[in-house]
Amino acid sequence: MSTPILLLQDVSFTLGGKPLIDNASFSLSAGERVCLVGRNGSGKSTLLKITTGQQHADSGNIFLQPGTSVQYLSQEPDLSEYNTTFDYVCSVLPDHEDHYRARILLDALGLDGTENPKNLSGGEARRCALAKALAPKPDLLLLDEPTNHLDLPAIEWLEAELKSLSSAMIIISHDRRFLENMANGIIWLDRGQTRQLEQKFSQFEQWKEEFFEQEAVEQHKLNRQIVREEHWVRYGVTARRKRNVRRMAELADLRKKRQDIIKNPSMTSLQASQADISGKLVVVAEQINKSYGDQVIVKNLDLRVLRGDRLGIVGPNGAGKTTLLRLLTGLEAPDSGEIKIGVNLEVNTLDQQRKLLDPNKTLADTMTDGSGDYVQIGDEKRHVVGYMKEFMFNPEQAKTPVHALSGGEKARLLLACALARPSNVLILDEPTNDLDLETLDLLQELLASYPGTVLVVSHDRDFLDRVATSTLIANGKGEWLEYAGGYSDMMALRKQNQKEADIAKKAASKTDGSAKPAKSKTQKLSYKDQYELDHLPEKIEKLGAQIALLNEKLADPVLYEKDSQSFHKFTEQLTKAHQEHHQMEERWLELEMLQEELKQS
Repeated sequence: MSTPILLLQDVSFTLGGKPLIDNASFSLSAGERVCLVGRNGSGKSTLLKITTGQQHADSGNIFLQPGTSVQYLSQEPDLSEYNTTFDYVCSVLPDHEDHYRARILLDALGLDGTENPKNLSGGEARRCALAKALAPKPDLLLLDEPTNHLDLPAIEWLEAELKSLSSAMIIISHDRRFLENMANGIIWLDRGQTRQLEQKFSQFEQWKEEFFEQEAVEQHKLNRQIVREEHWVRYGVTARRKRNVRRMAELADLRKKRQDIIKNPSMTSLQASQADISGKLVVVAEQINKSYGDQVIVKNLDLRVLRGDRLGIVGPNGAGKTTLLRLLTGLEAPDSGEIKIGVNLEVNTLDQQRKLLDPNKTLADTMTDGSGDYVQIGDEKRHVVGYMKEFMFNPEQAKTPVHALSGGEKARLLLACALARPSNVLILDEPTNDLDLETLDLLQELLASYPGTVLVVSHDRDFLDRVATSTLIANGKGEWLEYAGGYSDMMALRKQNQKEADIAKKAASKTDGSAKPAKSKTQKLSYKDQYELDHLPEKIEKLGAQIALLNEKLADPVLYEKDSQSFHKFTEQLTKAHQEHHQMEERWLELEMLQEELKQS
């Protein structure tokens, strides 16, 4: 076994008088990529901060191989000391380097480097911090929710970028597909203790269930042993005093052992407060259009949403997903076309901005809407403390202000408030942000049994696969295409359509040129567009080879000192090549989707 570059032994940390981390231990070898999993509030982020030295442990040892470079992506990065986003990313790069990699990473994450950090949104700040963590290609990367605020193309780009690095990694994420693609090991932080498994993330659920089953068996044995000892105390024949004292002490030890066992907290079930049933037709959109200036958000969209549908909406950031939701729910009017909203709709919205949460209100006041000690759930009144427990909040948190809650706790609070309101249509805008894996499972079960209609915007591929009955994807320039099933079904259909198109093209090329082809009602791309679509893959491949060659040249550590003029020339060529590569891929995707749409018309 190789020498670890990182080793934690018996690390403990107490928060608010209670042990958050209790004798945690794990090791990490060079190049190893592990996911750190556990419930919200279990101490995952704290453990990463202890690893970097930003938080001091109460006890334990932390060994980092001398000379190991470390970069840490936190959930709340601080950019306040820098004038531009470019300055912030370059702050971790050697001064003598021309920072071409910083510009490439910022561009890939939707930033140009000139932004003032004071004006950034939370998502932009996170993307900038991600660029900073990746820029120096460190020996050890600690990533806390790296996919938050990234759209699907950016998540897929991030996966490719991380796989190209030789860095060892510890990744905290709620994105199952991302963890499965990235991690080759698991560190499970549960009730303060760590357990390590050298398996892919897909093995985690089975491993966890087997552990809990064994734990339940041990707990049952302990309870039976206590019952036997208590029976002896009450009814046993009195023996020598010394023996009695010993057995009484053993009984006290057993009781203390049971008391010290930290129970496994869980959200056993989620239930949405239901309104009266809606009409069969929920939303019907006919040839609707929406633009803001020159930006086309929706173009000639026809869509029908029926009662019970679960419509997933995906697309890059800025494509207009949230605007589309507002159009479909009647909160915004289209420029042209008609939207018919069904009858008897009770719409409930869970939005990613958390605008419904007042940071100065307490947790209890937020849940009850300031109406006392009870939460109104449909026709039933529930005491707020009992309702809090269902979402894994402790009773003593009732008076905690919202601004003091963690990101995961805020997400659970918003979920609790949303599910208490009666509805037959749920609007979920990025509902998976900051939710732990167990809460995600329960949310998916809730949506599966929810009798109403669900419209969900998400970049979580696994969540869409489990929830969506159809997926609406942005096609560029305001066009939207609907596919049956979730994200994987959509990708499979796209590949199948492309395969059929390739077969048809090959068959056509073998046809005798003198024979007149039969007329087809199917519309086709223009000759110019078809020619471009056929030749773009070859151009993209050539440009990719050029990018690889330029990267190889720029990887020479003495190039800048030996020939700075060539270094600058290669850097400029690389930036331009990346831009062209991106534009070609976008154009290829646009033409491919247009071809599919024409076939379906």
